[in-house]
Amino acid sequence: MSGIRAILRFDRTVADLDRTERFYRDHLGFESEAPPEPVPSAEAEALGLSGRRLRMHLGEQHVAFVQADPPGAPYPAGADATDPVFQHLAIVVRDMAAATRGLVVEPISQGGPQVLPPSTGGVVAYKFRDPDGHPLELIHFPGGKPAARWAGAPGLFLGLDHSAITVTDRDAAIACLEGLGLAVSERGLNQGPEQARLDGLPDPVVDVIALAPPVPAPHVELLHYRAPARSRPAQAYGPSDRASTRFVVSTDDPAALAGSLRGARLSSDGSACYGTGPDGHGFLILRWG
Repeated sequence: MSGIRAILRFDRTVADLDRTERFYRDHLGFESEAPPEPVPSAEAEALGLSGRRLRMHLGEQHVAFVQADPPGAPYPAGADATDPVFQHLAIVVRDMAAATRGLVVEPISQGGPQVLPPSTGGVVAYKFRDPDGHPLELIHFPGGKPAARWAGAPGLFLGLDHSAITVTDRDAAIACLEGLGLAVSERGLNQGPEQARLDGLPDPVVDVIALAPPVPAPHVELLHYRAPARSRPAQAYGPSDRASTRFVVSTDDPAALAGSLRGARLSSDGSACYGTGPDGHGFLILRWG
Protein backbone atom coordinates (compact mmCIF):
# COMPACT_ATOMS: atom_id res chain seq x y z
CA MET A 1 0.00 0.00 0.00
CA SER A 2 1.76 3.17 -1.18
CA GLY A 3 -0.92 5.78 -0.42
CA ILE A 4 -1.56 7.67 2.79
CA ARG A 5 -2.75 5.41 5.61
CA ALA A 6 -3.74 8.15 8.05
CA ILE A 7 -3.24 11.76 9.05
CA LEU A 8 -1.04 11.31 12.11
CA ARG A 9 -1.09 14.91 13.28
CA PHE A 10 -0.84 18.53 12.22
CA ASP A 11 2.33 20.60 12.58
CA ARG A 12 2.05 24.33 13.18
CA THR A 13 4.96 26.80 13.23
CA VAL A 14 4.77 29.26 16.12
CA ALA A 15 6.90 31.96 17.71
CA ASP A 16 6.80 30.86 21.36
CA LEU A 17 6.15 27.31 22.59
CA ASP A 18 5.31 28.39 26.15
CA ARG A 19 2.68 30.87 24.97
CA THR A 20 1.25 28.32 22.56
CA GLU A 21 1.04 25.62 25.22
CA ARG A 22 -0.82 27.92 27.62
CA PHE A 23 -3.32 28.97 24.95
CA TYR A 24 -4.20 25.52 23.63
CA ARG A 25 -4.18 23.95 27.11
CA ASP A 26 -6.06 26.60 29.06
CA HIS A 27 -8.61 27.65 26.43
CA LEU A 28 -9.15 24.59 24.22
CA GLY A 29 -8.50 21.55 26.40
CA PHE A 30 -5.31 20.25 24.73
CA GLU A 31 -2.84 18.22 26.79
CA SER A 32 0.94 18.19 26.44
CA GLU A 33 2.52 14.82 25.70
CA ALA A 34 6.10 15.65 26.72
CA PRO A 35 8.35 18.66 27.36
CA PRO A 36 9.60 20.51 24.26
CA GLU A 37 12.19 18.52 22.30
CA PRO A 38 14.35 18.94 19.19
CA VAL A 39 12.61 18.27 15.90
CA PRO A 40 13.63 14.68 14.95
CA SER A 41 16.58 14.68 12.58
CA ALA A 42 14.88 12.99 9.61
CA GLU A 43 11.91 15.35 9.81
CA ALA A 44 14.16 18.39 10.23
CA GLU A 45 16.18 17.31 7.18
CA ALA A 46 13.07 16.87 5.02
CA LEU A 47 11.61 20.18 6.22
CA GLY A 48 14.89 22.07 5.88
CA LEU A 49 14.73 23.58 9.36
CA SER A 50 16.02 23.18 12.88
CA GLY A 51 14.27 23.98 16.12
CA ARG A 52 12.16 22.54 18.91
CA ARG A 53 8.66 21.13 18.96
CA LEU A 54 5.92 20.66 21.52
CA ARG A 55 3.62 17.68 21.06
CA MET A 56 0.02 18.01 22.29
CA HIS A 57 -3.18 16.08 21.78
CA LEU A 58 -6.91 16.63 22.02
CA GLY A 59 -8.65 13.33 22.51
CA GLU A 60 -7.14 10.92 19.98
CA GLN A 61 -5.84 13.59 17.59
CA HIS A 62 -2.39 15.15 17.74
CA VAL A 63 -0.66 18.45 16.96
CA ALA A 64 3.01 19.38 17.12
CA PHE A 65 3.95 23.05 17.46
CA VAL A 66 7.35 23.90 16.02
CA GLN A 67 9.52 26.86 17.02
CA ALA A 68 12.05 27.22 14.21
CA ASP A 69 15.62 28.42 14.77
CA PRO A 70 16.22 30.79 13.09
CA PRO A 71 12.60 31.96 12.92
CA GLY A 72 10.90 32.66 9.61
CA ALA A 73 8.40 35.32 8.60
CA PRO A 74 5.46 36.23 10.87
CA TYR A 75 1.90 35.36 9.96
CA PRO A 76 0.82 37.73 7.15
CA ALA A 77 -1.46 40.59 8.10
CA GLY A 78 -4.70 40.81 6.17
CA ALA A 79 -4.94 37.15 5.16
CA ASP A 80 -8.59 36.11 5.13
CA ALA A 81 -10.39 32.90 4.20
CA THR A 82 -9.91 33.49 0.45
CA ASP A 83 -6.12 33.24 0.86
CA PRO A 84 -4.48 29.78 0.53
CA VAL A 85 -2.40 30.55 3.63
CA PHE A 86 -5.65 30.41 5.61
CA GLN A 87 -5.62 26.82 6.94
CA HIS A 88 -7.81 26.16 9.93
CA LEU A 89 -8.05 23.27 12.37
CA ALA A 90 -11.63 22.30 13.25
CA ILE A 91 -12.17 21.43 16.92
CA VAL A 92 -15.36 19.53 17.76
CA VAL A 93 -17.15 20.76 20.89
CA ARG A 94 -19.98 19.24 22.89
CA ASP A 95 -21.58 22.58 23.78
CA MET A 96 -20.79 25.73 21.79
CA ALA A 97 -22.01 28.17 24.44
CA ALA A 98 -19.84 26.55 27.11
CA ALA A 99 -16.83 26.31 24.76
CA THR A 100 -16.91 30.02 23.88
CA ARG A 101 -17.77 31.32 27.35
CA GLY A 102 -14.85 33.47 28.51
CA LEU A 103 -12.84 32.76 25.34
CA VAL A 104 -10.84 35.93 24.69
CA VAL A 105 -9.45 35.69 21.16
CA GLU A 106 -9.15 37.61 17.90
CA PRO A 107 -12.42 36.71 16.16
CA ILE A 108 -12.80 35.91 12.47
CA SER A 109 -16.53 35.21 12.62
CA GLN A 110 -18.85 38.17 13.03
CA GLY A 111 -21.56 38.05 15.68
CA GLY A 112 -20.35 34.96 17.51
CA PRO A 113 -21.08 31.32 16.64
CA GLN A 114 -23.22 30.77 13.54
CA VAL A 115 -25.93 28.17 12.97
CA LEU A 116 -25.51 27.11 9.34
CA PRO A 117 -28.50 26.13 7.16
CA PRO A 118 -29.74 22.52 7.12
CA SER A 119 -28.46 22.20 3.53
CA THR A 120 -24.89 22.54 4.84
CA GLY A 121 -25.41 20.20 7.79
CA GLY A 122 -26.97 22.60 10.28
CA VAL A 123 -23.76 22.71 12.30
CA VAL A 124 -22.86 25.50 14.70
CA ALA A 125 -19.43 26.98 13.96
CA TYR A 126 -17.16 29.81 15.10
CA LYS A 127 -13.79 30.91 13.68
CA PHE A 128 -11.00 32.82 15.45
CA ARG A 129 -7.21 33.06 15.62
CA ASP A 130 -4.56 31.69 17.97
CA PRO A 131 -1.78 33.96 19.33
CA ASP A 132 0.30 33.56 16.14
CA GLY A 133 -2.59 34.37 13.81
CA HIS A 134 -3.40 30.78 12.78
CA PRO A 135 -7.14 30.28 12.22
CA LEU A 136 -9.14 27.82 14.29
CA GLU A 137 -12.75 26.70 14.13
CA LEU A 138 -15.00 25.38 16.86
CA ILE A 139 -17.71 23.15 15.45
CA HIS A 140 -20.75 21.47 17.01
CA PHE A 141 -22.63 18.72 15.17
CA PRO A 142 -26.35 18.67 16.04
CA GLY A 143 -26.95 15.07 14.98
CA GLY A 144 -26.50 12.43 12.34
CA LYS A 145 -23.33 10.50 11.52
CA PRO A 146 -20.91 13.34 12.46
CA ALA A 147 -22.42 13.64 15.95
CA ALA A 148 -22.45 9.86 16.37
CA ARG A 149 -18.76 9.67 15.47
CA TRP A 150 -17.89 11.93 18.43
CA ALA A 151 -20.52 10.68 20.88
CA GLY A 152 -18.05 8.61 22.90
CA ALA A 153 -15.40 11.31 23.30
CA PRO A 154 -15.22 12.75 26.83
CA GLY A 155 -15.18 16.38 27.91
CA LEU A 156 -16.17 19.68 26.32
CA PHE A 157 -13.54 19.79 23.56
CA LEU A 158 -13.76 16.43 21.83
CA GLY A 159 -11.07 16.28 19.16
CA LEU A 160 -9.92 17.47 15.74
CA ASP A 161 -12.38 16.67 12.97
CA HIS A 162 -10.44 18.06 10.00
CA SER A 163 -8.15 20.73 8.67
CA ALA A 164 -9.54 22.93 5.91
CA ILE A 165 -7.32 24.47 3.24
CA THR A 166 -8.27 27.21 0.80
CA VAL A 167 -7.39 26.33 -2.80
CA THR A 168 -7.43 28.36 -6.00
CA ASP A 169 -7.86 25.44 -8.42
CA ARG A 170 -10.36 22.95 -7.09
CA ASP A 171 -9.68 20.20 -9.62
CA ALA A 172 -5.88 20.45 -9.27
CA ALA A 173 -6.16 20.21 -5.49
CA ILE A 174 -8.45 17.17 -5.69
CA ALA A 175 -6.09 15.47 -8.15
CA CYS A 176 -3.12 16.10 -5.84
CA LEU A 177 -4.84 14.64 -2.79
CA GLU A 178 -6.21 11.68 -4.72
CA GLY A 179 -2.65 11.08 -5.94
CA LEU A 180 -1.65 10.82 -2.28
CA GLY A 181 -4.34 8.21 -1.68
CA LEU A 182 -7.21 10.25 -0.24
CA ALA A 183 -10.76 9.84 -1.55
CA VAL A 184 -13.54 12.39 -1.97
CA SER A 185 -16.21 11.60 0.62
CA GLU A 186 -18.51 14.62 0.45
CA ARG A 187 -19.18 17.74 -1.65
CA GLY A 188 -21.19 20.86 -0.89
CA LEU A 189 -21.68 24.50 -1.82
CA ASN A 190 -21.95 26.95 1.08
CA GLN A 191 -23.33 30.47 0.78
CA GLY A 192 -25.72 32.90 2.42
CA PRO A 193 -25.64 35.33 5.35
CA GLU A 194 -24.64 32.72 7.91
CA GLN A 195 -21.59 31.72 5.86
CA ALA A 196 -20.72 35.41 5.41
CA ARG A 197 -20.75 35.97 9.17
CA LEU A 198 -18.83 32.74 9.82
CA ASP A 199 -16.05 33.64 7.37
CA GLY A 200 -16.10 37.40 7.99
CA LEU A 201 -16.46 37.91 4.22
CA PRO A 202 -18.99 39.68 1.99
CA ASP A 203 -21.29 37.28 0.11
CA PRO A 204 -19.04 34.19 0.00
CA VAL A 205 -19.81 31.29 -2.32
CA VAL A 206 -17.54 28.38 -1.43
CA ASP A 207 -17.19 24.79 -2.61
CA VAL A 208 -16.51 22.47 0.32
CA ILE A 209 -14.98 19.11 -0.60
CA ALA A 210 -14.07 16.53 2.05
CA LEU A 211 -11.35 13.97 1.33
CA ALA A 212 -10.54 11.15 3.71
CA PRO A 213 -7.70 8.66 4.22
CA PRO A 214 -8.47 5.04 5.16
CA VAL A 215 -8.48 6.14 8.82
CA PRO A 216 -11.24 8.78 8.53
CA ALA A 217 -10.56 11.16 11.41
CA PRO A 218 -9.11 13.62 10.98
CA HIS A 219 -9.66 14.34 7.29
CA VAL A 220 -9.01 17.15 4.80
CA GLU A 221 -11.49 19.74 3.59
CA LEU A 222 -10.90 21.85 0.50
CA LEU A 223 -12.42 25.34 0.43
CA HIS A 224 -12.68 26.83 -3.05
CA TYR A 225 -14.07 30.37 -3.00
CA ARG A 226 -15.98 31.23 -6.15
CA ALA A 227 -16.61 34.61 -4.50
CA PRO A 228 -15.35 36.98 -3.27
CA ALA A 229 -12.08 37.35 -5.16
CA ARG A 230 -8.86 36.62 -3.29
CA SER A 231 -7.86 39.61 -1.19
CA ARG A 232 -4.06 39.31 -1.52
CA PRO A 233 -1.61 38.27 -4.22
CA ALA A 234 -0.16 34.77 -3.94
CA GLN A 235 2.85 34.46 -1.66
CA ALA A 236 5.01 31.45 -0.86
CA TYR A 237 5.76 30.33 2.71
CA GLY A 238 8.11 27.65 3.98
CA PRO A 239 8.04 25.43 7.07
CA SER A 240 10.01 27.99 9.15
CA ASP A 241 7.40 30.70 8.51
CA ARG A 242 4.59 31.13 11.01
CA ALA A 243 2.00 30.89 8.24
CA SER A 244 2.86 27.21 7.86
CA THR A 245 0.55 24.42 8.98
CA ARG A 246 1.44 20.95 7.71
CA PHE A 247 -0.40 17.67 7.31
CA VAL A 248 1.76 14.93 8.82
CA VAL A 249 0.76 11.64 7.22
CA SER A 250 1.93 8.03 7.21
CA THR A 251 2.61 5.64 4.34
CA ASP A 252 4.66 2.52 3.65
CA ASP A 253 7.08 4.29 1.30
CA PRO A 254 7.44 8.11 1.52
CA ALA A 255 9.49 8.24 -1.69
CA ALA A 256 6.62 6.66 -3.65
CA LEU A 257 4.40 9.67 -2.93
CA ALA A 258 7.03 12.31 -3.67
CA GLY A 259 5.89 12.61 -7.28
CA SER A 260 2.47 13.87 -6.17
CA LEU A 261 3.98 16.92 -4.44
CA ARG A 262 5.90 19.99 -5.55
CA GLY A 263 9.49 20.47 -4.45
CA ALA A 264 9.52 17.14 -2.63
CA ARG A 265 12.59 16.59 -0.43
CA LEU A 266 13.43 13.16 1.01
CA SER A 267 15.48 12.64 4.16
CA SER A 268 18.75 10.74 3.68
CA ASP A 269 17.40 7.65 5.48
CA GLY A 270 14.21 7.66 3.38
CA SER A 271 11.89 7.81 6.38
CA ALA A 272 10.53 11.32 5.78
CA CYS A 273 9.54 13.39 2.77
CA TYR A 274 8.24 16.96 2.59
CA GLY A 275 6.54 18.69 -0.32
CA THR A 276 3.61 20.95 -1.13
CA GLY A 277 0.35 20.85 -3.01
CA PRO A 278 -0.58 23.23 -5.86
CA ASP A 279 -1.24 26.16 -3.50
CA GLY A 280 1.74 25.62 -1.19
CA HIS A 281 0.06 23.56 1.54
CA GLY A 282 2.67 21.37 3.20
CA PHE A 283 2.67 17.58 3.56
CA LEU A 284 5.22 15.81 5.75
CA ILE A 285 5.12 12.12 4.83
CA LEU A 286 6.52 9.65 7.37
CA ARG A 287 7.19 5.95 6.98
CA TRP A 288 4.51 3.82 8.66
CA GLY A 289 5.83 2.20 11.82
